[in-house]
Amino acid sequence: MKVGVFLSEHTKSNDTLDRLSAGSFDLVLVQNAVYCSALKENGQKSPVLGKGQKVYALSEDIAARGIEPSQVDSSVTVVTYDGLVDLLFNEFSKTIWL
Repeated sequence: MKVGVFLSEHTKSNDTLDRLSAGSFDLVLVQNAVYCSALKENGQKSPVLGKGQKVYALSEDIAARGIEPSQVDSSVTVVTYDGLVDLLFNEFSKTIWL
């Protein structure tokens, strides 16, 4: 059973996300959470990126916020809406929205 956790807010941490076992789920960054894929603080990537086994970010949300694809951390897989639908139906047996 693979769990997909959707994060929609830009944050350094999330209490619920912090309680989940790191690596036991894939993380999908949508809406303002895509800032976590690109913004660095003191040269360090967002700690949120280390939470999921795999981390995805929605390309349409990245573009809407003026983030250049070259700014996205190399550990993040950028997906389109179509790719997100494929993930939902083919990869995740359960989803959580935070």
